Amino acid sequence: MRNLSFSRGSENLKWGVLFMLLGACVLSLSAQGRSLLSGKVLSSDKSVIDFATVYLKGTQYGCTTNEKGLYHLKAPAGKYILTVSAIGFETVEKEVEILADGRSKQNVILKPSVTELDEVVVVSNGVGRIKRSAFNAVAVDTRELQNSTKNLSEALQKLPGMKLRESGGVGSDMQLMLDGFSGKHVKVFIDGVPQEGAGTAFDLNNIPVNFAERIEVYKGVVPVGFGTDALGGVINIVTNKQKRNWFLDASYSYGSFNTHKSYINFGQSFRNGLTYEINAYQNYSDNNYYINNWVEEFNHENNTSVSDESNIQRVKRFNDTFHNEAVIGKIG
Repeated sequence: MRNLSFSRGSENLKWGVLFMLLGACVLSLSAQGRSLLSGKVLSSDKSVIDFATVYLKGTQYGCTTNEKGLYHLKAPAGKYILTVSAIGFETVEKEVEILADGRSKQNVILKPSVTELDEVVVVSNGVGRIKRSAFNAVAVDTRELQNSTKNLSEALQKLPGMKLRESGGVGSDMQLMLDGFSGKHVKVFIDGVPQEGAGTAFDLNNIPVNFAERIEVYKGVVPVGFGTDALGGVINIVTNKQKRNWFLDASYSYGSFNTHKSYINFGQSFRNGLTYEINAYQNYSDNNYYINNWVEEFNHENNTSVSDESNIQRVKRFNDTFHNEAVIGKIG
């Protein structure tokens, strides 16, 4: 009887030890589950960053910040590498330690990503902005034509509905047609300033393409800022307004009939914000090319002239030399 009773006591003791071990494991797991890492994610200007991704590197533990920039991350106690990332900011990694019997706190500051900010600026300006506008407008980027001796009229010929006709060689009269309209129905602006009465030097076939960053063409209804009644539309030449520490662009060409074209553009921006820019260009040509035309003969004896319009001859033009120079300065 004593042996049997002793056996039952041993069995009860074993079950008691087993229950104690299980209880210790449950308490241990419960303690691990209560470990918490929390904090706030801010930008360098102290503004909160919502919906930032927060996780422990190399694990499955992670979360996102709320609208107040707060995060709460539960994980077993130990040392980890905390990784925080958000769109438009640089990713940050730092060592953290989660305490087993308490609440760990870790705030994180993210710096803006300079590369992504630059891309946003490029997309929001220039040719893309004109194409997305509510007006019937197109634009041509002249940067691909720079460092050449082409003029603005050659760049405009790439646009649909645009036709340019010149009556002769360098410096000749030019007729501009936009969707069938010409003359006073089509106005030309430079940075929003009308060019009526500016002279031959500022005709589109004399201004070098290096002078403009892009050319905007508005057809029909135009923005009210131009303040014009042009039925056909408006051509706005936009110059480069970016601040650059120092820049220089120059070109020169020589062609037939003793034609010379040269252009130079240079400027500088100082640390205090002062900016200056100089644009200078010149066009020269003898324009002594051959044409087929009737010739009027002048008689010096009786001061009379005789002409036969049916007698077409091939003759060289003379007294048709053209030259112009222009210098444009900016300071601000």
